[in-house]
Amino acid sequence: MDADEPIRIPITDTFDLHTIHPREVAAVVDAYLEEAHALRFTTVRIVHGRGVGVQRGIVRKLLARSPLVVSYHDAPPESGGWGATIVRLR
Repeated sequence: MDADEPIRIPITDTFDLHTIHPREVAAVVDAYLEEAHALRFTTVRIVHGRGVGVQRGIVRKLLARSPLVVSYHDAPPESGGWGATIVRLR
């Protein structure tokens, strides 16, 4: 495998950002939303972690402007609470 080849990640209804560098979060989440929408997911969960809120802020800013997003909110406590965001897609 060539080092410049993109890594293929299976698309599911949950996307965990813990391994994604903050500077790449916006682009990766945007690509994930496009793929999730193409696969006809209506609801997805993005796990950004609790920390100090940097990744959560990046994710929420992107969701607020995405034409693919109907709504979003904190996950229920059993699904990550404020460490994850539930997204409803068009």
